Amino acid sequence: MTSYNKYVSFKNRMIIIGFGSIGEGFLPLLLRHIDLQPQQITIITADGRGADEAKEYGVEFIVVPVTQENYRDVLEHRLSKGDVIINVSVEVSTIALIELCQEKGAFYIDTMIEIWPGNFSSLPVAERTAYTLRKDALDYLRPKYPKGTTALLTHGANPGLVNHFFKQALLNVARDTGLKSAMPKTREEWAKLSEKLGIKVIHVAERDSQVSPQQKQLGEFVNTWSIDGFFDESFQQPAELGWGTHEKQLPADGFHHKSGSRAAIYIDRPGSETLVRSWTPLEGPYHGLLVSHYESISLPEYFSVYEGDKLRYRPTCHYAYHPCDAALLSIKELNASGNLQDKKRLIMDEITEGMDELGVLLLGNAKGCYWYGSRLTIAETRRLIPYNNATSLQVTASVLAGVIWVLENPNHGVVEADDADFERILEIASPYLGDMVGVWGDWTPLQSREPLPHEELDASDPWQFTNMLVA
Repeated sequence: MTSYNKYVSFKNRMIIIGFGSIGEGFLPLLLRHIDLQPQQITIITADGRGADEAKEYGVEFIVVPVTQENYRDVLEHRLSKGDVIINVSVEVSTIALIELCQEKGAFYIDTMIEIWPGNFSSLPVAERTAYTLRKDALDYLRPKYPKGTTALLTHGANPGLVNHFFKQALLNVARDTGLKSAMPKTREEWAKLSEKLGIKVIHVAERDSQVSPQQKQLGEFVNTWSIDGFFDESFQQPAELGWGTHEKQLPADGFHHKSGSRAAIYIDRPGSETLVRSWTPLEGPYHGLLVSHYESISLPEYFSVYEGDKLRYRPTCHYAYHPCDAALLSIKELNASGNLQDKKRLIMDEITEGMDELGVLLLGNAKGCYWYGSRLTIAETRRLIPYNNATSLQVTASVLAGVIWVLENPNHGVVEADDADFERILEIASPYLGDMVGVWGDWTPLQSREPLPHEELDASDPWQFTNMLVA
């Protein structure tokens, strides 16, 4: 029988809100690596999915949708000092849960900043951006809870894990290019290292090649992770990206924000309709969806260098997502109709082959492009842990590492992935990430390419966003 490392001993209660693909995949990791009993865990979810798994592990399973009207009635009497809320739901407010946790002296972690449901799609486009949602949450929470119990926001695969990948990738590039540098200890030191290495652009470059023998049907949305979550960020929100200091020209339908750090721009169309050029070592060059994501804002904001009040350096950063082929077909159908399909199918057990190749692509260094990340196959996933596919395990391993870091660092207040110890996170998560590799390449977005009649390519600087944008 395999003996697994119990990273921390926990005597209080953990409450998991939501039990979709991430909740289901996280539970066996939680019980394997944190020293606690199943009776200390409560799952609160909107439907009966996952009830059999909860019963298998002996975990309390409560079916009740958590809403703005009932969340205190549902949670307050269950939550005490030292407990943990793990929010892996959709449309359950991050701000409301953190306020409750701070009142109770409890800990908190999520994978995305969530808000209560409402007329989100009718809001002005700038108010639907990840930039605005993140800014509103942090502007409210951080001044209110500067030293409270730790609440770790947006710590899934991306955002979350990829933020730690980037720090490790910077150290790898420094090593490979002969730049001698001490381990950075502050945000400013990390940002200056990125500047010294000449990093102009960061892609979160992901190719999901997992397949099911059951073909996608007309009127069906198929995906390897939350369909509702994917719909929100790819269709309800506009495409957006961190905007670097090297950029010369906004896209025609691109806009700056009017307040805050202004570390990002948005494009006035959905990410599901916006394609960018990118590269991973196994896939090679590909076209990815420019999907709205929090790391596209938090990374360039964190890695900014200032001279006094003047911004000197900031990298461009965006997601370049090629989902599994069935999901890509689903997106095409969704874009044509304008409505989310009635049938939704999350593929898990029926996957027969494929992997999720997820990493950060660093562009601008003179040596070439550098990709660092996880290559996790479905076969390796099934060997490692039940109730996961390759995509969900990259998320759930990061949630596990985040929970452990929160318990080891209990008094940090409201923080994001960039504030956590990247070495500790990767130490815990890496055994579940398949092959962790760093690969140099010579790809640029101008490679083997003649400009189309409507394009104005900038050959003097291949790393301009206008060269990345496909449509």
